[in-house]
Amino acid sequence: MAAIKIDKKIAKYRVEKSADKQAADKQAKVDAIRAKEGNTAKVIRMTEEVQRPEVLIGSTYKIKTPVSDHAMYVTINDIVLNEGTVHEQRRPFEVFINSKNLDHYQWIVALTRIVSAVFRKGGDVTFLVDELKAVFDPRGGYWQTGGKFMPSIIAEFGYVIEKHLQTIGLLKKHELDEHQKKLIDEKRTEYEARSKQQDAFAKSHFPEGAQLCLKCSTAAVVMMDGCMTCLNCGESKCG
Repeated sequence: MAAIKIDKKIAKYRVEKSADKQAADKQAKVDAIRAKEGNTAKVIRMTEEVQRPEVLIGSTYKIKTPVSDHAMYVTINDIVLNEGTVHEQRRPFEVFINSKNLDHYQWIVALTRIVSAVFRKGGDVTFLVDELKAVFDPRGGYWQTGGKFMPSIIAEFGYVIEKHLQTIGLLKKHELDEHQKKLIDEKRTEYEARSKQQDAFAKSHFPEGAQLCLKCSTAAVVMMDGCMTCLNCGESKCG
């Protein structure tokens, strides 16, 4: 070990440990590598960066609301991960909304860009469904065909995403248990039995509002060519 001559007054000192020496050597190597590469920082990603392929598979859903004269068409494109393996999976990658109604243009562009960014980010994207379905229109919602209430157009967009995620397997469909199914069947049978008509007008194949024919006793008499005519037996007051 070579002797080192100290010319200055010693102000403080510490004992060098082996761990400190190893850390210093490691840092020296890192500095040397950075100097060699020209101090260019290299981004290290924890997950694989997914690039958009040339072709994506997707589905288009139509939204027709009573609050707008024009329909909206929602297209959700999916990317296939681990294609050809046992871990193959479809995941949503981007979404587009097309409509002739320019009143919604601004929020449509903003919404589709944000949702598409969340889709590309990866991870659990199912939370979007609950967030969108919870949006209420301050002017009031509307009723869909079939009697389902929709609080807003954004909420219906959330239902569309939910339906799509269920189709590709990211969400499970809400199924009733056996007790609920049995109860619904009983209530449906009870309702049909209560509302079923037993008279001759119950299963009429003739136009609504037809009168009773005095000849064949069928509700089939309508005005035809200025004359009351029975569509069942042909009886006519005009001869």
